[in-house]
Amino acid sequence: MGTQKKQIKAHLEGGYRITAMDALNTFGCFRLASRISDLKSEGYPVDKVMVETDTGARIAQYYNPNTVRGG
Repeated sequence: MGTQKKQIKAHLEGGYRITAMDALNTFGCFRLASRISDLKSEGYPVDKVMVETDTGARIAQYYNPNTVRGG
């Protein structure tokens, strides 16, 4: 398991949500969708919602449905 993938998995297991910008700023990961795909292919549960930013852009926010913290 790659370092970024481990870090992202631990983040999700901690009940946190993550966006591509979060992944870049926190883990230096430029390809969050690819790391999420890797996790899903290994059977790890990850869901996605589309959220709107302050500027009106819609972005993907990923989370583990079994551990996610409120809202």
